[in-house]
This record gives sequence, C-alpha cells and structure tokens, in this order.
Amino acid sequence: MHLLQVLFPISMVAWFLTEILYKNMLKSGKEDKKDKDKSTLNILWMAIPFSIAASVAVSYMTKFPMTGGTWILYAGEACILIGIVFRFIIIRSLGKYFTVDVTIKQDHKIKKEGFYKYLRHPSYAFSLLTSLGLGIYLNNWVSLLLAFLPPFIAFAYRIKIEEEALVEQFGEEYLEYRKETKKLIPFIY
Repeated sequence: MHLLQVLFPISMVAWFLTEILYKNMLKSGKEDKKDKDKSTLNILWMAIPFSIAASVAVSYMTKFPMTGGTWILYAGEACILIGIVFRFIIIRSLGKYFTVDVTIKQDHKIKKEGFYKYLRHPSYAFSLLTSLGLGIYLNNWVSLLLAFLPPFIAFAYRIKIEEEALVEQFGEEYLEYRKETKKLIPFIY
C-alpha cells in the first residue's frame, strides 16, 4: 500500500503536467486550417478537470465500493500509468500532425500504422483509460461514472467534429480507413 501512496499522487501530477504541456506546446500553427475545432478543446478542458474533481470529492463523501480488496487500487493505478505513457507515445508518433485543437495541416496525411492500424483515435482511447483508471482507483461506483462519463462524452463530440474535418479533407480515403478501424476500442468500438 505504501507504494501506491507515493505512486498515485505522482501519476496524478504527471497526468496534469503532461496535459498542460500538450495544451500549451502542441497548438496549430498560423498556416494550418484552424476553423475546424468548434470549441472541442474548451469542452475537453471543462469536462476532464470537472470529472477528476467530482470523482475524487464523491469518493470522500459517499461509500459505494466496487470491491473490498486492495487489488483494485493497483488495477486503477496501472490503467492510469498505461494511459499516460501510451498517450505520450502516440502523440510522439504523430509528430507535427498532432495538435490539441482540431486542425488539418498543409501536408496532412492519414496515419494508418502502429496503433492507427486498429484505432482511429488511440490518443483519446488512452486518455480515457487514464480517466477510467482514476475511477477504478477510487473504488467507488459513483466516482467511476464521474471520472469516465464526462470525458467520454466530450471525446465523443470531438471525434464527431474531427472526423467531419477528416472526411472533408480526405474524402473516400478517410471513409475507407474508417470502415477498416474502430474509434476507441480495438475490434469492438
């Protein structure tokens, strides 16, 4: 348990800091088509901090435990860490094509290898895994819903907007890619 008492706060700070860095460093450039975002970045920045604060607060105020074992804390922390690390890897793999706002770059191409062979939005999937991990770690059914649902709804809206922009830019190529892949969960959804 001592390990988790150290690891959990560190992972939460790492999650917060990486997202702040992404938001501040990975914005679209002046030459990019920026009119596509439709406030999805702002919606995400309202949904995710709200979900974190609400889920943590509820975990202290109500007791609806998912289990009595400490294994759930380790499972939640594992999801948090996997989510943070793999989101970072995916963002790095996209390089200059990753922006925090929905943007089409001048020489934009559809990435179809690596995680993108199976998922159209792996960065969002791993962000959601981090949120899910928080809910699991808090070991509270209500906290789990609050940790996961607001970000999921915000990402679902963002995916809709992003895919509209990608279809507009790439047409049939993106529609074909969409038929061959899932949004967030390999082989399922």
